[in-house]
Amino acid sequence: MTARLLIVGPQGSGKGTQGVRVGEALGIPVVSTGDVFRANVKDGTELGLQVKSIIDAGDLVPDELTSAVVRDRLAQPDAAEGFLLDGYPRNLAQVMHLDEFLEGRDESLDAVIALVVPREESLSRLTARAAEQGRADDTEEAIATRLGIYERETAPILEVYGTRGIVDEIDGVGSLDEVTARIYAALDARGISAR
Repeated sequence: MTARLLIVGPQGSGKGTQGVRVGEALGIPVVSTGDVFRANVKDGTELGLQVKSIIDAGDLVPDELTSAVVRDRLAQPDAAEGFLLDGYPRNLAQVMHLDEFLEGRDESLDAVIALVVPREESLSRLTARAAEQGRADDTEEAIATRLGIYERETAPILEVYGTRGIVDEIDGVGSLDEVTARIYAALDARGISAR
């Protein structure tokens, strides 16, 4: 069975953790733009150097560069039968880039998992993560900036996917297992069995 999924939610919603769980349950790769970028920065690749200078300036990686990276990743053999996108598309321009790519392969997204978490909960989780993991990019100011960008740029993509009838809003508050169970139930209702 194939499944082409997107998981969306504000920073701190748990989408990275839930995405990995869903990907493993379905046997599909999780394509996280953040992970791809961090790996390139760590390895000192040409892309990594470009990305590092952009991120160090506090900016987001441009749409064209992000889309090229995702297209390259989705063209890998392990993504032929499905994938779960995390962190892409993050705005309306990237939705168009993804649509063009998938249409060229006669494919489309099967479902969009939208984790709904109140802003205060996201802030609390991110502050705790910064303390636990010592993540330099999780300063209070950086967190507020990223949440603002999500609300302005990423949340509107849910309206586009909503008109296609593929958005499942999932309550992202609760234990890890409770949220995972809600996601699996929504996917089951679409005929995508994650168990």
